[in-house]
Amino acid sequence: MENLNAVKEIRELKSQFSYTKRIGFFLGAGTSCALGLPNIAQLTNQVEASLVGASLTTFQNVKTDLQSKISGAVSIEDILNQIRRIREITGEREDSNFIGINGAFAKNLDIEICRIIYNVLMEKEASAILTIPKKFLAWLSMQNRESTNEIFTTNYDLIIEKSLESIQVPYFDGFVGSYEPFFWQDCVEREIKKNDITQSWIRLWKIHGSLSWFWKANSNQKSHKVVRLGKIEKIEEEKNEIVIYPSKDKYDSSRRQPFLVYFDRLKNYLLGGELLFVFSGYSFLDQHINEIIFNCLRQNNRLNIIVFFYSDAEVERMQQLSSGYFNLSVFGPTTAIVNGVFGKLNFQNSELQPKESCNTYWNETEEKLMLGDFNALVDFLVANSGRKNDIEVKINEE
Repeated sequence: MENLNAVKEIRELKSQFSYTKRIGFFLGAGTSCALGLPNIAQLTNQVEASLVGASLTTFQNVKTDLQSKISGAVSIEDILNQIRRIREITGEREDSNFIGINGAFAKNLDIEICRIIYNVLMEKEASAILTIPKKFLAWLSMQNRESTNEIFTTNYDLIIEKSLESIQVPYFDGFVGSYEPFFWQDCVEREIKKNDITQSWIRLWKIHGSLSWFWKANSNQKSHKVVRLGKIEKIEEEKNEIVIYPSKDKYDSSRRQPFLVYFDRLKNYLLGGELLFVFSGYSFLDQHINEIIFNCLRQNNRLNIIVFFYSDAEVERMQQLSSGYFNLSVFGPTTAIVNGVFGKLNFQNSELQPKESCNTYWNETEEKLMLGDFNALVDFLVANSGRKNDIEVKINEE
């Protein structure tokens, strides 16, 4: 295994973050977990523990059926995907069954699971300390870039929205209106000119849905549109379904938007010339997303992607996917992939210049890079920005 100079690589990262003209982020479940929200395994267990009667039995039957078909642990997203396949196959009819589950029951179980997810995540959000996401978003909003700052996320919690509104940073997520904001495709696809007042707004693209989105049936009852609602006092009384849609398969034709629009936005954004694109908390287990990422790495040699992983096992798995990509850098606690080379991060104090500190990125006691933890990554970005005091003022203005 090659030795990679940790100090040298971090200096290069600092330079990229300081001077790159365009920067974007992709935030996965690990970023929310760093703030105290449950990971996918914990959420799966909590949903199962909340179900009773026929709902619990059916949930467990679907889970058992999937365990015989897929490798690895079955997650709540796998189960939701399967229940939605049943809904589609049966047409949501009570007299139509698939693997012993009728369509009407599958629809009701889907709704029940999503409501449980809503309650679990909203309870955790209420106690989450938002200092770190507010620091991150304040930092991002202060970047003097030549184009919009964009965040793509698979998370359907409302941490980012709450943090942005708390520090009064304007953002756009593809929805327009005030009573029941609706999704407007043209606003997502259109490039923003330099003199546009919204250029400084952060773009937030939630590619798996959101706890604040709901499917609303059109008057003919044969199609749906997505609307964004404000705070819901009691989710059990909400008549519309929550838009949590983590499907890895082709989306139902009646429910393509906004998901396919967001995926097109991701592709076009990555192909749009010079760009530094950063992944945090994403495990690279979604093949649909991975295909877009690696196709764009091949097509755009001005695209540089940096991935921060929480564990070295993820770096090793990534090694098989990333061979030959010189515009992709991957960092774990003790290993990394740089310029197509997989190696061990070697940290030497002697490499540091006078007054140069490693405290924001290297744990000398445990001898590991800390940037795979979203909390540490944000502290690193803020410390390197030269605007730490401004950011502190920003997040304490409320």
